[in-house]
Amino acid sequence: MRTVLTREMDGRRVLGPIWSGWRRGLAVSTAPEDAGFGIEARHHRQPRGSRLRSGPLGDQPFPGLLPKNLSREELVDALRAAVVDRKGKSGELTLLSVLPELSQSLGLGEQELQVVRASGKESSGLVLLSSCPQTASRLQKFFTHSQRAQRPTATYCAVTNGIPTASEGKIQAALKLEHIDGVNLTVPVKAPSRKDILEGVKKTLSHFRVVATGSGCALVQLQPLTVFSSQLQVHMVLQLCPVLGDHTYSARVGTVLGQRFLLPAESTKPQRQVLDEALLRRLHLTPSQAAQLPLHLHLHRLLLPGTRARDTPIELLAPLPPYFSRTLQCLGLHLQ
Repeated sequence: MRTVLTREMDGRRVLGPIWSGWRRGLAVSTAPEDAGFGIEARHHRQPRGSRLRSGPLGDQPFPGLLPKNLSREELVDALRAAVVDRKGKSGELTLLSVLPELSQSLGLGEQELQVVRASGKESSGLVLLSSCPQTASRLQKFFTHSQRAQRPTATYCAVTNGIPTASEGKIQAALKLEHIDGVNLTVPVKAPSRKDILEGVKKTLSHFRVVATGSGCALVQLQPLTVFSSQLQVHMVLQLCPVLGDHTYSARVGTVLGQRFLLPAESTKPQRQVLDEALLRRLHLTPSQAAQLPLHLHLHRLLLPGTRARDTPIELLAPLPPYFSRTLQCLGLHLQ
């Protein structure tokens, strides 16, 4: 996850990449002091307590991930260490839960940090934070206006187990949140009625493009044009190509005699993703290691408004996490 902190549109702070979700896997990048928003951080250093391993797989097949029992202090240290540009002026351990400590650590005083845009809880990629209410409001208006105009501002990279039939296109589906066995899950709704829409069903839309294929998998570029919980994961399941490491929704795709089909979402419980033996060999993983495979869904690119209304949007890029790059190498896939 690469975290970007904004204070003013003319005085910004940028934080380097923090890998994989809200809480696990910290590998921090730095960049020159004058970097600004359009940079891609390239030089990596390890925050205190991290143990990145290269070479033989050993006990850590997913480089760039840290143990789940990360302390609050270690998370705050890693976020603070990720600052690459400083121009201008209790419960589960999550990014949200440590924002007060991060604000103090960055010397923001009484200014509170808020999340403006972020990838999902289990995804990696960019997180946009702001300590300036006016800036946060301007950014939200930009995202809302772009969404209404169907101009994507976020681009994700995903590795899918399976190859979409079409090389590019749109995925449209009505989705709702349903409480199943004590868990809130996203469920597709066929032909939603007006009553369904009023009760929380939302029509969702994503663009997709297959970038590369190999070993029965695909590297897919995804651009959501709506926002809904687990939208991209469910959209890829509807294409019969679940995201690699999706241990929540991939069980909805069944296989009989090599043919894939959708199982009923309401009656299919989440379970660890099962990969065939050939794919496990390509990934150099045991079944027990595959059960811990991180979700390969990464918010790679985000557009922000320029300083003036007619300026070209500013592009933010987050490099792929080490475990994601390792998977691409194993599968012979290349991000162009």
